[in-house]
Amino acid sequence: MSGIGTGFVFAGISPRVVFGAGTLARVGDEIRRLGRSRALVLSTPNQAGDAAALSAALGDLSAGIFAAAEMHTPVAVTARAVEAYRAAGADCVVALGGGSTIGLGKAIATRTGADQVAVPTTYAGSEMTDILGETEGGRKTTRRDASIRPETVVYDVDLTLGLPVAMTVTSALNAIAHAVEALYAPDANPVIGLMSIDGVRAFREGLPVVAATPRDREARAQVLYGAWLCSIALGYTTMSLHHKLAHVLGGSFGTPHAETHAILLPHTAGFNAAGTDRLAEIAALFGGSVGGGLWDFAKSLGAPLRLSELGLSEADLDRAAAIAVENRYANPRPFEEDDIRALLQAAWEGTRPD
Repeated sequence: MSGIGTGFVFAGISPRVVFGAGTLARVGDEIRRLGRSRALVLSTPNQAGDAAALSAALGDLSAGIFAAAEMHTPVAVTARAVEAYRAAGADCVVALGGGSTIGLGKAIATRTGADQVAVPTTYAGSEMTDILGETEGGRKTTRRDASIRPETVVYDVDLTLGLPVAMTVTSALNAIAHAVEALYAPDANPVIGLMSIDGVRAFREGLPVVAATPRDREARAQVLYGAWLCSIALGYTTMSLHHKLAHVLGGSFGTPHAETHAILLPHTAGFNAAGTDRLAEIAALFGGSVGGGLWDFAKSLGAPLRLSELGLSEADLDRAAAIAVENRYANPRPFEEDDIRALLQAAWEGTRPD
């Protein structure tokens, strides 16, 4: 168990979590519990109808909607959202959606002091964290601060029943990446380690059922539970090589967030498995191999396997590798630019890691 022999620090877990089916109806109660009365409801353009329905259900508790969240949280969009928040006289935000919307809620909160109620509709897992990644000028920068973490997260299994299988799979693999990196994080601890393993196990057992029968409520609940655990893993440890590469590709090349994570995961996890013994339980869950097992699992679910599918050229890989080593960060296995370039090439081609 990681962290026991060398000691560890465990700060406890927040935010408050409301988990179940039909829990969207409790968002108003959670706003009141925070002592707030005017919530700006956030979403992407694709979920504007859902945001409008939630705003109507909130009645006088709603200050309106802002349905323009974008992937990778562009600073320019945040500026418009903050203006809308202040113009509406809002005192909190409700972020309904995936990582794009939840990221916007965080960006508003850290600039204005707003309380946040996050209502995730995918499994990507940023909702439990104090992490905010923002893009500006072709670069994505990430920071952590207590003002970024939501006050309450409402998990509603019913909101995931209609999530398309492709999005289900990629956002789930994104979540698994959080748990994998938490296991070898420099600030790993046994509590988060247990949660990480249980989260990956929940995905390993529930995701094939959901892929075959998307409206299976029990399987959806199991997968959403896994997403919660993996989000905690992301929020309470320091991420390493995998997340760095995903941010480089997303922030500098505009690749879609979940798909990028899904494609990179077998390659980054397989690379780091050679430098640590902390992924033994992950290997056991996936047939004895970390990289190959995760690749096989992704393939069996119909996940994308090649970075070339996302529009990246081989020349882009050169630039990405150079960006990825500009600043050093903790990782269980040492690497140089040539190592990253080779890893990206394998992910670009979609070859199965050994």
